[in-house]
Amino acid sequence: MAHDLHINAEFVKGATAKEHFPVSPLREVAMVGRSNVGKSSLINTIARRGKMARVSNTPGKTQEINFFVTDAGFMLVDLPGYGYAKVSKTQREQFSNLIREYVTQREPLVLTCVLIDARHDPQPLDLAMLEELELAQRSYVVVLTKCDKLKPGAVAAREEQLRQVLSQCQHLVDVIPTSSQTTLGRHELLGCMKRIVHEHGKGLA
Repeated sequence: MAHDLHINAEFVKGATAKEHFPVSPLREVAMVGRSNVGKSSLINTIARRGKMARVSNTPGKTQEINFFVTDAGFMLVDLPGYGYAKVSKTQREQFSNLIREYVTQREPLVLTCVLIDARHDPQPLDLAMLEELELAQRSYVVVLTKCDKLKPGAVAAREEQLRQVLSQCQHLVDVIPTSSQTTLGRHELLGCMKRIVHEHGKGLA
């Protein structure tokens, strides 16, 4: 059905501390990844809205957690990119602590999408994030980005690599290859989000 092929989303607020997180009955789906992984572009592709997440040529520009309410019955949450060297060490630690606290403790959060650049092996920070989610018993999906820059065989090999690395994990939902340029994986990812939200019910108990 046509209305299932996109979501509309409106910015709610940006938060730089736990106290600023919005109070809402909606479930939340978060997007997280390294600063240059293409997260903003993918969010805009999913939402069919060119300016929803700010796309910057300066990695690390998004320094707050941004909440967007969608017409699909959940909140889409854009987390700060991690691992960018030009941000001060103090800022990095603040972002890191805020991200960790959100993904491991936020009650409305039902799915975290961990974005990994398909052109490279998973980086230590990526693996640390996946381990953090696994230990916290939080559901997550690995989203391979920039797959248009690889041949199909290389994309399949990267997907298989991640599935092997995470084969013993209990809380991995899926590994989904995507491209913001070709919209590869867009329907699969959005379908995964909607399914997990539906499984948890529309609101908090």
